[in-house]
Amino acid sequence: MRYGLILPGGSAVEQLEQAVAAEAAGWDGVFVWEAAYGVDAWGLLTAIAARTSRLRLGTMLTPLPWRRPWKVASQVATLDQVSSGRATLAVGVGAVETDLPRTGEELDLRTRAAMMDEGIDLIRELWAGRSSYHGEYYDYECGRDDLAQVGRPVQDRIPIWVVGVWPRPKSMRRVLRCDGVLPQYQSGHDSPDDLGQVRSWLTAQGGSPDLDIIAEGETPAHDPAAASALVKPWADAGATWWLETRWEMPHHSPERMHQVRSRIAAGPPVRAASAKE
Repeated sequence: MRYGLILPGGSAVEQLEQAVAAEAAGWDGVFVWEAAYGVDAWGLLTAIAARTSRLRLGTMLTPLPWRRPWKVASQVATLDQVSSGRATLAVGVGAVETDLPRTGEELDLRTRAAMMDEGIDLIRELWAGRSSYHGEYYDYECGRDDLAQVGRPVQDRIPIWVVGVWPRPKSMRRVLRCDGVLPQYQSGHDSPDDLGQVRSWLTAQGGSPDLDIIAEGETPAHDPAAASALVKPWADAGATWWLETRWEMPHHSPERMHQVRSRIAAGPPVRAASAKE
């Protein structure tokens, strides 16, 4: 299992310093919130890439139907080049039941899902060096092959992680086209048993054994043994990434920033297991 952090907020400078500290503390990845307005996620990630050498970097997550997919493809490819191949793209249909700003974008769930499917296909085409795509929702045509070539990523295949709603078949089939799943459970709760069902279904459907399954939650900063114990059932169930979160509002308060810095400095939960060996 690999261990990452979702930075909940703060200024660009605060989040940059948190990411640098995360690499020094042994974390494997840093993921940042992509909001309609605020600190720009891709600009921040590119700055983090320039100050780190090992962390995997991405958003958590990009509401793809509310973005221009060719712009997202450019942002991720740029990050991948600057980071020497450390970019991950995590996408979902966008959340409408939160307090995020309304910006006039599409709200119908089925339409957003169809737009996300096309957006993923278009992004893959651009990353492969092709310069045209024609679908129901998106048309892209560029006669300049040099633009497609200079925008090629470093990685042969940048991982795309997608929200998969369990056990909805259509949503889960989308996961099979991607490189990782961010499970969302229709029951409204999650457990290692639920994640194990997701893993079993993906395996039965012929999913890649390298497909990432992401679990997230909070572990204590000052009790390594307890932190490791909380994460172990998820690893046993098949999770390949644990993402540490601190989502409670307000995201950017001094207290929240202190909590984030303390959790980063304590290192990933794996340390407790290593210390016992």
